[in-house]
Amino acid sequence: MGYCIFHNTAVGIRHLQQTGAVKRVAVIDWDVHHGNGTESLFYDDPSVLTISLHQDDLYPIGRGKVQDIGTGPGLGANLNIPLPARSGRGAYLGAFERVVMPAVRRFQPYLIVIASGFDSAAMDPFGRQLLYSGAYRELTTQVMNLAEEVCKSRVVAVHEGGYDPLMGPFCGLAVVETLAGRRTAVEDPWMNTVANLPEQALLPHHDAAIRACEQLLTGVPDGSKSAR
Repeated sequence: MGYCIFHNTAVGIRHLQQTGAVKRVAVIDWDVHHGNGTESLFYDDPSVLTISLHQDDLYPIGRGKVQDIGTGPGLGANLNIPLPARSGRGAYLGAFERVVMPAVRRFQPYLIVIASGFDSAAMDPFGRQLLYSGAYRELTTQVMNLAEEVCKSRVVAVHEGGYDPLMGPFCGLAVVETLAGRRTAVEDPWMNTVANLPEQALLPHHDAAIRACEQLLTGVPDGSKSAR
């Protein structure tokens, strides 16, 4: 769906699994839309933990609900974190700290894949979230630290959505710089304006949405009990 012909992330994961390079893989998707293709492809697969942070009921309508947690042997290995429109840094970091990172630690993957969509940035025409380059830099750092902890720093970022030609490139640069461990002289002219919006804080309705997802952690497959 969307603009995809082939699901490059899923193809890459399956190739790595079939060649024996990895067994368990965690996908962290911060694209503004629900990762419905990833969910559908791996919904009954306990070897792939799929986590989608997305704007609640944006696209596809009706998908990405908290109660959609996988089926059969994949039960518990699909997590949806639907966030209210106009969620910013506080909501995303809160979801990471309280749901995403504990889930990945429990799953103990061999590889973490970031589905890195920049349509969750503040100026994107297809979403209503409020991220910005500095927030993406923080989220990427969180994933890198997590990957160092659980899977020997095996982390890949795959560029997904993002349709704003003004702000999007600075968000992409922030992720690439963070992965590369360097900082260029390029400054984001949009960051301060967006970063100072009041919705960047963790507001009560953000907290309630995250709290509804915390209950999912007990169902995540425990990778520490599997052969590595």
